[in-house]
Amino acid sequence: MMEKRTLFTLLVMGTYVTLLAQTPVRIMEPLAIMASPELGRDKNAMAALQAAGLADGIIGAAITTSQQDQWPAGLQGDSARDANREAIRHYAAIRVCALSIDEEDVKRSLVGLYASANIHMPEELRPITDIFLVVNDSGLVDPPPVAMQRAASKGPNWTRHPKARIKKADEVYATYDLSRDPAAIAALEKRGMSKAEIEAVVFRSHERNWPEGIASFEKRYPRLKDFKQYKAYQAARWDGKALLIIPSEPNRKVPEAIRPFMDVYMVYTAEAVEVRDKTRR
Repeated sequence: MMEKRTLFTLLVMGTYVTLLAQTPVRIMEPLAIMASPELGRDKNAMAALQAAGLADGIIGAAITTSQQDQWPAGLQGDSARDANREAIRHYAAIRVCALSIDEEDVKRSLVGLYASANIHMPEELRPITDIFLVVNDSGLVDPPPVAMQRAASKGPNWTRHPKARIKKADEVYATYDLSRDPAAIAALEKRGMSKAEIEAVVFRSHERNWPEGIASFEKRYPRLKDFKQYKAYQAARWDGKALLIIPSEPNRKVPEAIRPFMDVYMVYTAEAVEVRDKTRR
């Protein structure tokens, strides 16, 4: 397996920079993804790939990995894609080129999902190797501006922190700026977090980077009672505050509106949080 992945990476390296210069895109309608486009057998599709100036290695990868049996489990099948539609919108995707298939009058694009750019995705949607999708353009939109220019860290390992329970859901600091709190940063450093992990915590501890259903007070307030369903872990305490990790994997069954597609973080008053294992606080 390692040899296969290394070979694929080498094939991609020659045109990787060129592809990254192309347009980022967001997949808004998962059902617009074609399951079995058979690019290698379609003359129009092959002509489009060659006209885009793609190297043979990239064309070969597109033909192979555009088949759904090559995708993560969460993308395999219409029902799986529909169930994961909210999370799928958060792929870091690149529009590689336009496609025309079987002489149909439908505008489509070849979309690249690069493994290194999608480590933030839930495990069932995380590509192990770079893959390509054929998507109807009607299901694609331009993504919002990227707030962080570097590849985002996955954040601290939540399994190393004590379990916590949210007792008072409304005592959350939804717009707290950890970067302006030296005591908070010192507490995170004391817990052994790297600079990249701290940056991930700072970025995803603000409401604007939480799940869409709780990204503002108006949306969040009616759903606060559901916060007590979160499986949470305490990352640090300082000055009467507690930082909670809300990891994506253990919270896959919480209501969709509050379900994190990647680990997020919440600053609470310390009194609003109960720590299960107080020896690890």
